[in-house]
Amino acid sequence: MERIRTIIMGAAGRDFHDFLVRYRDDDSVDVVAFTATQIPGIDCRVFPAELAGPLYPHGIPIVPETDLVDWVRRHDVGQVVFAYSDVSHTHVMHIASLVNAEGADFVLLGPESVMLRANVPVISVCAVRTGAGKSSVTEYVCRMLAERGLTPVVLRHPMPYRDLLASRVERFATIDDLDAAKLTVEEREEYEHFVEQGIVVYAGVDYRAILRAAEAEASVVLWDGGNNDSPFIKPDLEIVVLDPHRAGHEREYHPGETNFLRANVLVVNKTDSAPAGAVDGLIAEATQWNPRATVVRTESRVRLAVDPSALAGKRALVIEDGPTVTHGGMGFGAGVLAAREHGATLVDPRPHAHRSIAEAFARYGHLTKVLPAIGYSPEQLADLERTIADTPCDVVVVATPIDLSHVIRIDQPAVRVRYEVTDAGEPTLRSVVNGWLASEYVGGE
Repeated sequence: MERIRTIIMGAAGRDFHDFLVRYRDDDSVDVVAFTATQIPGIDCRVFPAELAGPLYPHGIPIVPETDLVDWVRRHDVGQVVFAYSDVSHTHVMHIASLVNAEGADFVLLGPESVMLRANVPVISVCAVRTGAGKSSVTEYVCRMLAERGLTPVVLRHPMPYRDLLASRVERFATIDDLDAAKLTVEEREEYEHFVEQGIVVYAGVDYRAILRAAEAEASVVLWDGGNNDSPFIKPDLEIVVLDPHRAGHEREYHPGETNFLRANVLVVNKTDSAPAGAVDGLIAEATQWNPRATVVRTESRVRLAVDPSALAGKRALVIEDGPTVTHGGMGFGAGVLAAREHGATLVDPRPHAHRSIAEAFARYGHLTKVLPAIGYSPEQLADLERTIADTPCDVVVVATPIDLSHVIRIDQPAVRVRYEVTDAGEPTLRSVVNGWLASEYVGGE
């Protein structure tokens, strides 16, 4: 039987997972390429033969998504599998139309068809959009588990932006582990805040191997989703975070709407800073479209690492989490909220932006008085450092999940800002998680 020539579209994450779980050993399918987008510098690589398996002795090329139609035509491709997240339904269907117009099938795999099954209980925390606060929710759930004497281990959604074979299974338990891996800023943002709290984090490329390693030291595995992707591990409790600052997006983005409709627990986060009526509107949407889910509300409180007087009356350069304010579409985050609350004046970094930072501002026109923390490469880190140095300000408000001084030099006085999730009304997320633990898996209190 002739193998179906296939392209998998991705962003160095779900695409590799779907291949390894669904297609790697399927001799009816010939994956001729991965395409890559969203993240700079992840294309023009090869998915290594050691991971790709015996059907692919030379590995699989990774090419820019802009080359998709050309590859479909030149390689007589019969199907294109879409495998990345945090994109609008319109975006997905425009690509589907391009693929179908070339005569190929367009494939969306259901999340369950590529979920792995664990030998320990699994709680997943996903979202309907990037920047909804899922990692803060994961931290909160980890604290609950630790209070009960359980050992949570976090499996983070993949971010294999470096050497793919070397990143097959990665375990981070100390700051030294993070330093040794020479992570990008974006990776470090997702791992460091857990490690600082003594929580082991696994990530990488091969989630079968990652899951087996994590199970050896976990009472409960916590899946911490990336963007608004669905879990790679079959969850026993499926938590999905909603963002009232982007009400309506829960039904407009892929695969966030799938998460919205699947969830056991829907968390309406950021209720303390949400626009009037947005929280009630989201609760009404949840009740209509996923009536089986338990809906809880949480606040995402801004925490300063210093006395608030450090901001009063100052000109503040605010650095926000990169993915949240770029392709996540948010114009602000914890840094802006803290600066405004404590009397600082926001400065505009755009006139002082260098190279890749200037390109990011040009691409994401909604960004004005915030600086996205972008650092996928040493060159981007250098551009970020120079942009900070050249922006006239009295204080730098660092609202990324990491201490940026680990990776770049900041000469101005700097203030770190973090979100911390707390319950806001009944039922609480704490009561829901504790009830699940007590009734189903690891015993009552």
